[in-house]
Amino acid sequence: MSEVRFTEQHEWVRVDGDEATIGITKYAAEQLGDVVYVELPEAGRKVGAGGEAAVVESVKAASEVYAPVGGEVTGSNDALSGDPAKVNADPEGEGWFFKLKLADKSEFSKLMSAEQYAEFVKGI
Repeated sequence: MSEVRFTEQHEWVRVDGDEATIGITKYAAEQLGDVVYVELPEAGRKVGAGGEAAVVESVKAASEVYAPVGGEVTGSNDALSGDPAKVNADPEGEGWFFKLKLADKSEFSKLMSAEQYAEFVKGI
């Protein structure tokens, strides 16, 4: 069973082995409104934890998507290029942004659990 963790910038990361899948949370997608464009990182790009990795644009705003953990990008969700609305429809599933090979698994354990994130969002 893979575990999902969350950041204060409203990204989620699911780790399977040493591969992480990253996207934005349902809360973030709701705040953004209708997503009209995403800019995804290229495979092979190295990103540090907290580094800018992607861009998501909605009718309301453009926002950076940060890498919750560091590593090397192994792929992006190309389906979002043709259908960015997938981010709104299923932000924590089919609307994922990119995958990366983890550089340091300990970074993952420092992120918020689902329960901690739910409490964090209640306080916003």
